[in-house]
Amino acid sequence: MKNKKILSLIPIVFFILGFVHIAFAWLGLLCMILPFVLLFRDRKKTWCQGVCPRMNLFQQLFKNRKPKKLPKWMKNGNLKKYVLIYFMINLTIMILSTLMVGIDRIMPMDQLRFMVLFPIPIEMPQLFEFVSAADWAVHLSYRIYSMMFTSVAVGFALAYLYMPRAWCTICPVNTASGMILKEMKKENSRPKRQKGFESNSRTD
Repeated sequence: MKNKKILSLIPIVFFILGFVHIAFAWLGLLCMILPFVLLFRDRKKTWCQGVCPRMNLFQQLFKNRKPKKLPKWMKNGNLKKYVLIYFMINLTIMILSTLMVGIDRIMPMDQLRFMVLFPIPIEMPQLFEFVSAADWAVHLSYRIYSMMFTSVAVGFALAYLYMPRAWCTICPVNTASGMILKEMKKENSRPKRQKGFESNSRTD
């Protein structure tokens, strides 16, 4: 329980650090990489089952709230795929736009956005200035921060309306992890079937 409370503080600390300097948003990359590192190491959804700071935050905030049944449109596979596609498009835009800023083809983004496209009219105070921060680094920082903000905002709304882990149902990391795990299980079962086939052939 103590570990869950500590994990639940990570998103709060992350967003606060963004006001110290937006470059701290790079820490958000850990939330995109660690789930898959743990998946390949443990051969299960270790991140989704208990480590995810976002999930732990929602569970702490809404633990005394009576859960409501999720609507069918949230549980069907199509919505999960759409959210995963959106996430992949977001990642592509983030990478390509950062490269374009790096070669001075476009101006860097200097404000938060919701769902990639919608600017949030809030200027983030920067309590500490890195003199040498490159434009592409600042641009990427705002992209990562915006992506994290969007997922937490949507997850918070779903947790309030339904249940703490409602976001987990459509989370792109959870969906991608499930797809990878399914393929891993297929790979593990293939040699066994092949071995059984070979032994039957020898008997014949």
